[in-house]
Amino acid sequence: MQTSVEKLVEQVVSGLGFELVDFELSPKARLLRVFIDIERGVTVDDCATVSNQLTRVFEVENVDYDRLEVSSPGLDRPLKKFADFERFAGHEIQLRLTLPIGNQRNFVGVIEGVRDGAIVLHTDKGELLAPFEEIEKARLVPKF
Repeated sequence: MQTSVEKLVEQVVSGLGFELVDFELSPKARLLRVFIDIERGVTVDDCATVSNQLTRVFEVENVDYDRLEVSSPGLDRPLKKFADFERFAGHEIQLRLTLPIGNQRNFVGVIEGVRDGAIVLHTDKGELLAPFEEIEKARLVPKF
């Protein structure tokens, strides 16, 4: 369930040509964390642009907060949306499921693609079909 603040943030971020990767709201909404991405990579200037725009919009919309942080999702970017798994096919990820498959909840593997609402992951033990709605957490594994 998206909050009205999250919808507002998503509108502003996408309106500026960025993707909203993640949004965190601290207890009592005192700290707002916004993680943005763009194909070419996020710069410090991008973060400043989004931050300035959000600050103006929050003023107009009377959003009460103490701190706003805008940053890139980092090399270990979280995968939240179904489209993220399609986009990052061929990349290695860490995946945690809400319910275990074969007594295991944590997996590392390469995304082979998506099939019938599930993520197809190639692990060292073979192919794993992880139902999208059972994914608790997924992150890219950084390559150096």
